[in-house]
Amino acid sequence: MIGYIVRAALGFGLIGLLLWRYGGRGLFDALSRERPAYFVAASALYVAGQVLSSYRWMLLARLLELGGRFAEYLSFYFIGVFTNLFVPGLVGGDAARAAYLARRFENLGKAAASVIADRSLGLVMVTWFAAVCTLAWGRDLFPPALSTPIILFGAATMLGYLALPLGAAVAARMPARIARIAEVVAPYLASRLALMPALILSLILQFSLVVCQFLLARGLGIQAPFSVFILCVPAGNFFASIPVTINGLGLRESAYVYLFGLAGVAQLDAIAMGILWFGVTVVCGAVGALAFLFTRVGRRHATEMDSHHDHKAISHTGTAV
Repeated sequence: MIGYIVRAALGFGLIGLLLWRYGGRGLFDALSRERPAYFVAASALYVAGQVLSSYRWMLLARLLELGGRFAEYLSFYFIGVFTNLFVPGLVGGDAARAAYLARRFENLGKAAASVIADRSLGLVMVTWFAAVCTLAWGRDLFPPALSTPIILFGAATMLGYLALPLGAAVAARMPARIARIAEVVAPYLASRLALMPALILSLILQFSLVVCQFLLARGLGIQAPFSVFILCVPAGNFFASIPVTINGLGLRESAYVYLFGLAGVAQLDAIAMGILWFGVTVVCGAVGALAFLFTRVGRRHATEMDSHHDHKAISHTGTAV
């Protein structure tokens, strides 16, 4: 509860500072310009992106030999979205979906590893997407103090990705505890090619997030070209991914003021875009609430037909062996 209160207070505090600096009344006027059809379209696309993220997570879990139906991963993922947004406490959405998957398959190590891999690949693609866009189009818009770190960070994460097999070899020679962890995630470390489907889905997701923000901006009447959004949104999402506020509240708006300001977008319009984006995540969290209410998790042996190991022998008591 304390952690949730601190994150909420920091997020709303940053919003309050922005409103104090740029004027709250003007912000309400800006928000009132948003056309509902654009907000609904952005919300629908964002929810569809979370469905795509659920499928990416399932692919990563499959690499660890965790089975289950896509519907289960979809439910668990949206429970994580709901938890991260609405449920107070220190346990975030990632921990919640790891716990649900662990209960389903009675393997906390693999469940946690799949969630960490899913989150890590998402963050890696944010850095790559931002770096490539900045390298291609952003050096005329972003000052070197901003563009250089973005490009260098993207290059560093690419080198880390290319070095995954080397990391597997090194980890195998580490003390037993580290070696056991490396054994769990070995399918991720041993083959970069196996991660390509998940990376491609991550790229599609990042592009969809840009389109979502573009729709929200058009709903506000902002006429900045799409190229501005493909530069500013990934960079803003990178800063918003720092887990110190609720869904990046305050961080995204602060980043948008600076980033979109470089392209000539008014500060209040940039803040309005960030707040509308938070509204979109609230809509998605409400969808997650339905999953939270209606999902029932069975043990693996109770739903074995849904896993990769459909042909287990059944004893005379009816229990999988």
